[in-house]
Amino acid sequence: MPDTFLHGVEVVQIDDGLRPIQTVKSSIIGVVGTAPDADAGVFPVDTPVLVTGPRMAADLGNTGTLKSAYLAAYAQGIAVMIIVRVGQGVDAPATLAAMIGDPTEGTGIYALEVSASVTGQTPRILAAPGFTGSDPADGVNAVVDGLLTIATKTRAVVIADGPNTSEADALAWAGLHASDRLFVVDPGVRVFDTAAAAVVPQPASAFAAGLLSKRDQEKGFWWSPSNQPVRGITATHRPIGFAMSEAETEANRLNEGRVATIIRQDGFRLWGNRTTSADPLWAFLNVRRTADMVYESIEAAHLWAMDRPFSQQLLLDIRDSVQAYLDTLTARRAILGGRVWLDPELNTEATLKAGQLYLDFDIEPPAPLERLTFRAHRNGSYYEELVAAVATA
Repeated sequence: MPDTFLHGVEVVQIDDGLRPIQTVKSSIIGVVGTAPDADAGVFPVDTPVLVTGPRMAADLGNTGTLKSAYLAAYAQGIAVMIIVRVGQGVDAPATLAAMIGDPTEGTGIYALEVSASVTGQTPRILAAPGFTGSDPADGVNAVVDGLLTIATKTRAVVIADGPNTSEADALAWAGLHASDRLFVVDPGVRVFDTAAAAVVPQPASAFAAGLLSKRDQEKGFWWSPSNQPVRGITATHRPIGFAMSEAETEANRLNEGRVATIIRQDGFRLWGNRTTSADPLWAFLNVRRTADMVYESIEAAHLWAMDRPFSQQLLLDIRDSVQAYLDTLTARRAILGGRVWLDPELNTEATLKAGQLYLDFDIEPPAPLERLTFRAHRNGSYYEELVAAVATA
């Protein structure tokens, strides 16, 4: 209470208590690419722009990679996207250099790092269609490598295209990028291009990014995009063999090699759950993203607590706010369970005097059902039931 004299009545607001934790937005896509005919006033080079609908996307023009990427996501039901336009070089190497950009200048893919500051939104799904599907013989793809650097900082995932040549190349390509934030799709697709009035090849990553974003909006970040219909395509670049119960198919071998693909089964469907991580703990894309969104949401929700003086009430408010959030996620089946606790061995006199507080919590994201086995048995006693039924008929 302030040490001031008052002869009267006052109301003092006490703001102790739980703070509801809101989950951060996980469905925003960030795409980097080219659009030589774009309106530079709407889409300045190396600047994140929040596109809010197809009318705005029309200012990208019909050349380059960005408009087709937007339309690929739009076909899945996504209208909002962050776009970074890079300058078209005099040749392919110059354009690739512009795509990679410079982190010290925030150009190329590194312009995505300031998306939150410029647009108010942080993209959690990153892609650069047309610039990630390199020949595995060329080594690690520099665009993918840079996007993974950004994804690690912002708790995003990267949707990348494989080389779009052969099964062997796709598996070799995925083996070069061991990351739990990388989701590879191979092969590319074919779409009808109204500007060209013909069916043309196109990378699949923007379609997969759109599916992932739509899944977030409809179900939640803890759902896998696998087994969802892909809209807006006429075929895959090469036919992909698939049979539900057969291991020796290209689709199954790609999935085993940590490459998602597109199968034709009751329409075209994205098929695959796995990142390129070598760590089985983070093998599934939705598990990685669930942990990311929980961590990010808890961090973002506790700005209010920073710089307040230590008190029993402060510690209880923080602990109970997190527990209430984890209980809500458990009830929504976003996680299997979660618990928060204060460890006395970490929170010593020395750490508290230094202004540091440690709270532990655990969660378990639900893995997707990837293999379902039915065990069939023969039972000859049904013949006896058959004869008995006839005898009494």
